[in-house]
Amino acid sequence: MNDNNKVSDGNKIDLVVISHILWERKTLFYKACGVAFLIGVVVAFSIPKRFMTEVVLAPEISSNESLSGNVSSLASMVGVKLGSGASDDAIYPEIYPDIISSTPFLTGLFNVKVSSLDGKINTTLYKYIKFNQKEAWWEASKNWVIKLFTPRKKSGPSDNDVVNAFNLTKEQDGTAKMISNMVSCKVDKKTDIITITVTAQDAYISACLADSVQMKLQQYVTNYRTKKARNDLAYMEKLFRESQEQYARARQLYASYSDANQDLVLESFKAKQGDLENEMQLQYNIYTQVAQQLQMAKAKVQERTPAFTQIQPATVPLRQYEPKKMVIVLGFILLAIVLTIVYVIARKPKKTESEE
Repeated sequence: MNDNNKVSDGNKIDLVVISHILWERKTLFYKACGVAFLIGVVVAFSIPKRFMTEVVLAPEISSNESLSGNVSSLASMVGVKLGSGASDDAIYPEIYPDIISSTPFLTGLFNVKVSSLDGKINTTLYKYIKFNQKEAWWEASKNWVIKLFTPRKKSGPSDNDVVNAFNLTKEQDGTAKMISNMVSCKVDKKTDIITITVTAQDAYISACLADSVQMKLQQYVTNYRTKKARNDLAYMEKLFRESQEQYARARQLYASYSDANQDLVLESFKAKQGDLENEMQLQYNIYTQVAQQLQMAKAKVQERTPAFTQIQPATVPLRQYEPKKMVIVLGFILLAIVLTIVYVIARKPKKTESEE
């Protein structure tokens, strides 16, 4: 017990001594915090502003899919994953983030028109990222050094004139990665709520790009889900045109033959007229059936077209998302305090030995 008390007393004495030493070096802390404050302010104001826009969507779930969706939701509550959720298609909400981060989708955004609210920027997303992006001074210095030691390419057509997703140039690949960092998508596995987030250095461009990403995602999903139905519709339209032409031709032959042989009573002519009439009726029946099937094909396309409920539309953000200047400054001050404490404590044993 006595030994334990001595140890505890020794610890208390050490803490008191350390606190006394730190207090004696308070001037050093003031200087360190002042320098850290200045550095933090410089860093915080050197980082370009970024604005964030969120779009929240709810996909349509048909009645025949709702039961399996409810079962999957119940299973997810106990940590079990059943199938792909609420859709029997190969594309369902849970893979929307993979679609948005895919190379074809990102390169498809290259030619999206973006413009700032003041009108100073009015170009494509590719050129905006290439020419209008601001950088912190340390990033600009690093890129300048890299360009200084990188051999220049021969003049030629612009890299974004021809975009081949299978064989991107180095500059196109870098631009696609920058867009991927700007655009993100999250899906709630229980509710299938889709949240699209876009960050940009201009608030108006952030909102416009978020709306464009939403529209392209909806178009991508719609094209996939209606592809077979649209192919069937195109085939039925072709059959409809052919049956319409054949019926018109058969009707014209019957009318011409009847007009030319009104006064004849020979059975052979009547039989010929009957054959033409039957052919005309047959083509008419085919024509009406194909017309009905064409209407059904159109209805099928409409049925397969997914509907998205827009819970939160794209709006121009009023406040910047980052950098958080106060957090950066406080972080530098805290780091300076910690480093100063370590420095003072590291020098403490040397001072105690000299005093002894």
